[in-house]
Amino acid sequence: MSRPVAPTEPAGKVAGPEDFQRILWRLAKELQEHHPSGAGVTLCGIATRGIHLTERIRDLIEEQGGGRWEAVSLDVGPFRDDGPRSPVPAALGAVLPVAEPATIHDRVVVLIDDVLYHGRTGRAALAALAELGRPARVELMVIVDRGHRELPLRATYVGRNLPTSPDQRVWVHVRGCDDEDAIRLGDRPEGSAR
Repeated sequence: MSRPVAPTEPAGKVAGPEDFQRILWRLAKELQEHHPSGAGVTLCGIATRGIHLTERIRDLIEEQGGGRWEAVSLDVGPFRDDGPRSPVPAALGAVLPVAEPATIHDRVVVLIDDVLYHGRTGRAALAALAELGRPARVELMVIVDRGHRELPLRATYVGRNLPTSPDQRVWVHVRGCDDEDAIRLGDRPEGSAR
C-alpha cells in the first residue's frame, strides 16, 4: 500500500512530528486498554510503513509499562486484487520478523498500517492471514482513515479521521522509512492511489 509517489506540488502538513508522536502514544494506550496484558496478541505491521509503525507502537507499549508484545511483519503484495506491487525492500522487511503460522493461529492479530482508504490493503491482509492460520480475532489500526471505502472494512483503532475528496492524496511519513514523521494532504498525481 505504501509506494513513494512524489507529489506534483508540495503537500500541506496536517500533522508534524509532535502531533504524530501524540497519535502513536494514544494508539498504544488504546491497545493496552483493550488488551491489558498483551497475552495472546500479535501486532502485525503491513509492509512497508506499517512495519515501522508496529515497531514504534510496540516500543511505546513497553515504555508505558505494558511489557514487550509480539510483533511481526506482513507483505500483502501477492494478495492484492488491484494489481501487483513492488516487493518489500529487504532492509525494510528486516525490521520485524515475518509472520508465520505460530504468530497468527488462535491469537488476536492487530494489523497496523498507515492509511485506510478503499480497504483493498485490508482485504489483502485478511487473505494473507488466512494462508497462515486462523486468528482468534483480527483488529485494524491505522494512522489515518480518509474515508471513501469500496469494501466493508472499518478500523478498530484510528489515529486521525481525515475527510478527503477522491482527488486528494494522503501521505503518512514515518521515520525509518522517510525523513520525518508527518501527515500531509495534497492533490493526487495522475495514476496515484491513496
